[in-house]
Amino acid sequence: METLVVEQRKNARTQLSWPVSLWLPEANRFFNGQSANVSKTGVFLVVPMTTPVRPGHVVEINFPRTVTLAKEKGQFARIKSGKVLRVERKSVLKDAKIGVAIGFE
Repeated sequence: METLVVEQRKNARTQLSWPVSLWLPEANRFFNGQSANVSKTGVFLVVPMTTPVRPGHVVEINFPRTVTLAKEKGQFARIKSGKVLRVERKSVLKDAKIGVAIGFE
């Protein structure tokens, strides 16, 4: 049986594979991961399956910049706050990773 999924996004997504750090206050630590795509209103990340993240958690995402961009912008990272909207565990057996959809605040 196939489930119909209705697209709810209002902004276009851009594929972006970039290293990120996810700050999870409940765990009081960072978890390293990779972005998969990003839009004006959110991001989808891939993190280790041991990351204790749940829908509703408020997190901070650290997008590190290259040295050249950091010199231009004056900072070595772009920090965004967001709320976890969804956690996907469908590839946990394949690569020990989970997907995390985050809406920017």
